[in-house]
Amino acid sequence: MPTKRISDLFSLSHISAGFVAVLVGYTSSVVIILQAARSAGASDTQIGSWLWALGLGMAVTSIGLSLRYKTPLLTAWSTPGAALLVTGLMGHSLNEAVGIFMFASALAMLAGLSGGFDRLIRHVPSALAGAMLAGVLFQFGLDLFVALEDSTWLVGTMLVTYLLARCYLPRYVIPLTLVAGLSCVAVQGQLVVDELELALAWPVWVKPEFSVAALIGVGLPLFIVTQTSQNLPGLAVLRANGYETPVSPVITTTGLTGLLLAPFGGYAFNLAAITAAICMGENADPDPKRRYRAAVWAGCFYLLTGLFGATVVALFAALPGALVMSIAGLALLATIGNSLAAALESGESRESALITFLVTASGISLMGVGSAFWGLVIGLVAHWLPKILASRSV
Repeated sequence: MPTKRISDLFSLSHISAGFVAVLVGYTSSVVIILQAARSAGASDTQIGSWLWALGLGMAVTSIGLSLRYKTPLLTAWSTPGAALLVTGLMGHSLNEAVGIFMFASALAMLAGLSGGFDRLIRHVPSALAGAMLAGVLFQFGLDLFVALEDSTWLVGTMLVTYLLARCYLPRYVIPLTLVAGLSCVAVQGQLVVDELELALAWPVWVKPEFSVAALIGVGLPLFIVTQTSQNLPGLAVLRANGYETPVSPVITTTGLTGLLLAPFGGYAFNLAAITAAICMGENADPDPKRRYRAAVWAGCFYLLTGLFGATVVALFAALPGALVMSIAGLALLATIGNSLAAALESGESRESALITFLVTASGISLMGVGSAFWGLVIGLVAHWLPKILASRSV
């Protein structure tokens, strides 16, 4: 294999973007997964199986879909879905929980096969998609500077490194910033890894049981929350970055993956939004056509986290929260800026895009559905209502 081809496959910017995406995904929500598993009465071995199934499912779908479409199609577990399961699974057996997972994944697969989700997204103007993406990511930008107050030395060092690297080594800005942050943490003695033990996680099959009450009361909400709070923002990320990948096969694939891995703890798979934006940013690669390799590397890291589930969770827990917030905020700065620019560029849709951004960034939750969905709904009303009224008055 030519040297240039090898260097392309092992590009540091691709590897670091994939690593940061997985780092942010696990540190921000793995605790919720553990709580959901315990709510269902899972043992430590079964919790390890959940992490194994989730890691394997995200790895296979991220790598497979990204290579198939040459697009950074990063998948993830449903964080809002896990939060719903923390309370929703109380009073249900682990067997019923598996039935719930299979039901929600089957509905997702049907949504993909029918093409309904693809038809829906075509009616969303690109300005509103960019506004929703900016709103979803806005808190990460704020958290970066909030962390500066309490962890001035750590965050300040990372910020200075980022600004200097942007000028002199823009291709390696995030790896250098991460190294600077880890160095600060090591010097300050905040990274404690002495008690970490390398241990493999093993799959544990649980027989599904289907209860009508459980399927309607938990399975249906899990499906709705995953589609509205995860897949919809995930599609917005794709469209906002100029990727016109057909979405129906993607939704079908993630639904099928969930259906197969549900008995082992793979409760839901969907398109990633925030972590996907890291792989789609300029820091991953200046050429948008090559950024899919960052998602492939993220899939490789997903596989490792699945195989060594318990060890990885402990490792991520050892990292200071300020470091994770800072690297996420810095990695997403360019994406936030580009999304806002795309959202506010057109005077015709500027107001509706601004409404979408503000509602999404507010973090509100109505009827158990997150702000990304409501931001898009209210923004669409603001966008289309004047056009409908004007057409009727003619």
